[in-house]
Amino acid sequence: MRFQNEKGEIQISSEVFTTITGAAATSCFGVKGMAARSKKDGLVHLLRSESMSKGVRVIFHEDDALSIELHIIVDAGVNLTAVSNSIMSEVRYTVSRLTGAQVRAVDVYVDAMDVE
Repeated sequence: MRFQNEKGEIQISSEVFTTITGAAATSCFGVKGMAARSKKDGLVHLLRSESMSKGVRVIFHEDDALSIELHIIVDAGVNLTAVSNSIMSEVRYTVSRLTGAQVRAVDVYVDAMDVE
């Protein structure tokens, strides 16, 4: 994504957006971590912090806005609506504040619940 201002042009890679998004989402209460579905066995796996960007999909729109999809694993017993709303607010705020990009939508998919 490219931004133009009076001082020049700024280019931000998609990896920056996925890293910021993953960090913001996993900092929220009740989130165990990011999730990825294995193509091999179809099971959902908890991602380590160094590969959490696999649970994030950033979609860039022509009007320089972006949409974000998150796949997460939550702790057992949490209110899914409250956790999802918290994640949406935190991700929207953090991405906008750190990059200056307009976040059109944040979609949260709860892929699993950790019952350990």
